[in-house]
Amino acid sequence: MIQRIQTIYLLLAAIVSSGLIFVFNLWTNTEGVLVYAIDNLVTLGLFLGSALLALVSIFMYSNRKLQFVLGRLNIILNFFLLGFFVYQSLNLSGETNVSEKGIGMFLPIISIVLLVLANKAIKKDEDLVKSVDRLR
Repeated sequence: MIQRIQTIYLLLAAIVSSGLIFVFNLWTNTEGVLVYAIDNLVTLGLFLGSALLALVSIFMYSNRKLQFVLGRLNIILNFFLLGFFVYQSLNLSGETNVSEKGIGMFLPIISIVLLVLANKAIKKDEDLVKSVDRLR
């Protein structure tokens, strides 16, 4: 079952969450310095947590319900990360730390789309197994 399409989606989500954060910058601060995920421990931890959750979910192929729940938790984690980026870009104090947004701020959106596709494929597999069980 490891060769299913949801494995590809989950692997791509893990690559987006763990590999591309070192390639693309998150934002440029007011001094003109590029800020990457490794510069902020909170974002680094959330990105790596999302990647770890996706990798763990790949190997839970024998328990599709748990795999589906882990996918949903990962989606919630990525929404939290996206909310953190929105908060950083729209700082409430008036003085923004973010002067120019980078493409790295949109990586959680790509990860969310991949995780939704993986959950859709997991649900499809679960429905197929249930329909076969009904025939027995």
